[in-house]
Amino acid sequence: MPLLATLPSESVDLVFADPPYNLQLEQKLSRPDQSLVDAVDEEWDKFSSFEDYDRFTADWLSAVRRVMKPEATLFVIGSYHNIFRVGRILQDLGFWILNDIVWRKSNPMPNFRGRRFTNAHETLIWAAKSSAAKSYRFNYEALKAGNEDCQVRSDWIFPLCTGAERLKDARGRKTHPTQKPEALLSRILLAASAPGDLVLDPFLGTGTTGAVAKKLGRGFIGIERDPVYARAAEARIATAERLPDAAIAPVPSKRSEPRVAFASLVEAGLIAPGTMLTDEKHRHSALVRADGTLLVGTIAGSIHKIGALVQGLPACNGWLFWHFSRGGTLRPIDALRAEFRARIPA
Repeated sequence: MPLLATLPSESVDLVFADPPYNLQLEQKLSRPDQSLVDAVDEEWDKFSSFEDYDRFTADWLSAVRRVMKPEATLFVIGSYHNIFRVGRILQDLGFWILNDIVWRKSNPMPNFRGRRFTNAHETLIWAAKSSAAKSYRFNYEALKAGNEDCQVRSDWIFPLCTGAERLKDARGRKTHPTQKPEALLSRILLAASAPGDLVLDPFLGTGTTGAVAKKLGRGFIGIERDPVYARAAEARIATAERLPDAAIAPVPSKRSEPRVAFASLVEAGLIAPGTMLTDEKHRHSALVRADGTLLVGTIAGSIHKIGALVQGLPACNGWLFWHFSRGGTLRPIDALRAEFRARIPA
């Protein structure tokens, strides 16, 4: 990809790629009433062989990997026609797969011939640049808060792009046969990028990634070789408006907060030696020692080690397991950690 070669190495924070699927359509598709299905039959989706498609895939993935920062990640979407081949090539090139995500379409196109299951989903692969990437961005807290305080799952339900969002030409025909819904791109960008990050889409199409990036305060680079699609994308992105800062500001991540030892809370007088801690259901208790360890019987250890010990588990998050009483109300000791952090000068 010549244009990708002009970008600086390690300059991109996030990549979304919607490459050709290589659908291998050999003839027109028709409905039972003999009307034609508006399927993907453009030249850009045609390859002479699987080997030809694999070379194309390896070339663009290699070019993308060069421009990704060490902690950048990549989302690539596909169907059963291509995503398994893409996944293998990703791994061969050194990418590290983090998740496969199923986009379940709430309004899928039916299987008109009745010879297969209705193809009601597409698959996204989310991958880091390498297995060494440990600090890649994942906005876990924000996603969970927006999902009724439940972890966001790897099956996402969105409708196909329809209605006013669907770009059409002067004759009412779809500008692009596989335009993705903005909701899908919004979740991707909100999950794995921050305002000011640079997002790359090497197959921009009609500009969904660019429009969403602009609204969410991300920078973006879009590459599209078809002039019709490129003009549509340019016009669409020009009309997109950035959301207010308050609407897109990132939620602080617990991982980014200053590390605090339980002993620091004891030293600061936030919890006194001799205090008895308990779990939320009063099944277990432990004594706070002056050195910041907990005592159960004759065994002393960290809040995590003792929490695991009393439950018979290999590990425990002591900040959330152990509780203290204040005003007759039990609260996790994590609340004391938050009080301590609030005292730290900015």
